Amino acid sequence: MEPRIVFMGTPKFALPTLEKLCDAYPVVGVVTQPDRPAGRGRRCVAPPVKQLAEAEGIPVFQPERLRTIEAIERLRVWMPDLIVVAAFGQILPPAVIELPRFGALNVHGSLLPRWRGATPVQAALLAGDTVTGVTIMQMDEGLDTGPILAQRELPIYQDETAGELEERLAQLGAELLLEILPAYLSGELQPRPQPEEGVTLTRRLQKEATALDWQQPARLLERQVRAFSPEPGAFTLWGEERLKILRARALPAGTPLPEAAPGTVFAQGSMPAVMTGEGALVLLQLQMAGKRPMNGDAFLRGKSAVLGSRLTAPAAG
Repeated sequence: MEPRIVFMGTPKFALPTLEKLCDAYPVVGVVTQPDRPAGRGRRCVAPPVKQLAEAEGIPVFQPERLRTIEAIERLRVWMPDLIVVAAFGQILPPAVIELPRFGALNVHGSLLPRWRGATPVQAALLAGDTVTGVTIMQMDEGLDTGPILAQRELPIYQDETAGELEERLAQLGAELLLEILPAYLSGELQPRPQPEEGVTLTRRLQKEATALDWQQPARLLERQVRAFSPEPGAFTLWGEERLKILRARALPAGTPLPEAAPGTVFAQGSMPAVMTGEGALVLLQLQMAGKRPMNGDAFLRGKSAVLGSRLTAPAAG
């Protein structure tokens, strides 16, 4: 008899796992975060996982908190044999983890114990990692501390953004989960504890982390742009205008540069570039408030007045 699976997830990262589970096993329920206001109109939008679950005809539960008697009783009604989690957004209480006979498995977007927490993709890019991967782990009460069932590495491309890397990790995680599930369910695959060395933690994304400080070296600013693209987007100010920088490239060391203060914009060929605390950053793709993204050369043709001006970070506080 095939196991009854309850899936927990919220953003796009979770979709490939849910899709593959639906193709292979009975998914009897989906738990996801409540609908939230989004976009310029602040209209309530259903999470991607809810949209897919409803299209598949799977019952959906959207609790504000799982740590309530009512939420746990709602899960109990589904009689799950296994819970699978991918980027759900809440820590599961012990009463939920212990509910199914096969426990709860998590698809995590890093090679644990490196980058435990909610933002492993952004953390890997900010740190300049060249390799990351996915981990399938048994969940316990801690934050991504449970024993490991399987891992698979993935190289990080030199100009890859968080959105692009997350998409590849999501596919890899879904494939790895479906690959190991039969052996896990039969008892052939036993988990191993996480190593005690090499533990790193991610931080929850704060708005100020996305502001570009032109006093920093260009190579670090390039990482910042990649880590926050496409959302929420690294940004800078041109006067009162907010510019989101979606793609950028640090100029190679030794490139001739003008003598100018950090934040000063100059032309590098047909593209806008910005002086930094060390080197310069070419702005390959930008987005003005309320506008569509545009390539740097198109921006420069339409906004040539930016040349010679200084981009700034918002005032603290």
